[in-house]
Amino acid sequence: MSDWYKKSFGDDYLLVYKHRDMQGAYNEVKGMIEWLQLDPGAEILDLCCGMGRHSMALTDFGYKVTGIDLSGVLLKEAVRVDTEQKVEWIQGDMRDVQITRQFDAVVNLFTSFGYFEQDDENEKVLLEIYRLLKPSGQGQFIIDFLNPEYVERNLVPFSKRQEGNSSIAETRRIEDGFVRKTIVISEPESEDRTYLEQVKLYHQETFLAMLERVGLEVVHVYGDYDASPYNKAESKRMIFVGRRKG
Repeated sequence: MSDWYKKSFGDDYLLVYKHRDMQGAYNEVKGMIEWLQLDPGAEILDLCCGMGRHSMALTDFGYKVTGIDLSGVLLKEAVRVDTEQKVEWIQGDMRDVQITRQFDAVVNLFTSFGYFEQDDENEKVLLEIYRLLKPSGQGQFIIDFLNPEYVERNLVPFSKRQEGNSSIAETRRIEDGFVRKTIVISEPESEDRTYLEQVKLYHQETFLAMLERVGLEVVHVYGDYDASPYNKAESKRMIFVGRRKG
């Protein structure tokens, strides 16, 4: 499953995650800007921007936004929706971002971390966040990750739903330190299409140690965008907010 993301973030991703809308992104961004307290015109990098929902919502609050993602399909959709060309869209790998300038903030949202089998590959993403932030405590970050404790207690093993003519069956399991999902899309008179997704389950203590190791200081850990404190047993999310130390 080492390169699962190269296949899974294609055309069918737009179908599977059709329920993610701009209003939801707008509400989440309102929480984010309260935490960051950036001046209008500040530069923000949306690392793993996907279809660009949060990137475009951030521009509505007066920020200059760059969105980067590996998936050409998702970036094409982002460009299509961004009719006023408000965002700078770049295709690239989050472990090796081909940008030399630094940002006032870097955000990594919707559990766009922990995709890789090896810890050092995932840590490369954090090293890139450090490099891309302005120094001396000016650059801030938000990493929105799932809460492993909640996932382990509340995992739904199987679900099935209908999107038009497409049946989407999702099977979830925890194994080898990952939460893994198999997605099967069935349509009349067509062969089933199968995709795999996985995220490494980094618990709070391990995640904090990684952030500390690369020079990122955590100021707050929230359990959701309503700014509720992180609770291991009850929070659905684990949102780290902080700054570059050096």
